[in-house]
Amino acid sequence: MKNLFYIFIIVVAIVSCNSSKKVATTNNAVKSSDTIRIANDSLEYEVIIIDPSFNTYLYSQAKPRNYYSESFLESRNQIYVAEWNRRVLQPFQFDSSLYEMQINYDSNIHYGYEVNYLIYNYFIFFQTQYKQQLSGFLPRR
Repeated sequence: MKNLFYIFIIVVAIVSCNSSKKVATTNNAVKSSDTIRIANDSLEYEVIIIDPSFNTYLYSQAKPRNYYSESFLESRNQIYVAEWNRRVLQPFQFDSSLYEMQINYDSNIHYGYEVNYLIYNYFIFFQTQYKQQLSGFLPRR
């Protein structure tokens, strides 16, 4: 009877180890599909967006590419980045889990339409998702 009990414990331990591996693999697959990487090696910049719901927002609610002009996106991104960076520097006033690190966005660098489009849409998503307002105007959806 004791041996049967020990065999049962070993079988349960083995089964539980195998089931946890399957769950971990599934989570990694979800995380990698929810990550958006924006990079340009020649300009030496990289933006990684790891917010799980952003991909869904981008394809279901965001305005299509070329809806806004590049100059519009650049001007809004400058405003949003300036406010974002201000909030990063004030962790006691603003939630430091939302504003973790500064964004180095240089208005003198031409990042291109795609980069500005994705950054702009992330700011819109961020403001609506987390009920934040980064400027004097409401975010356009």
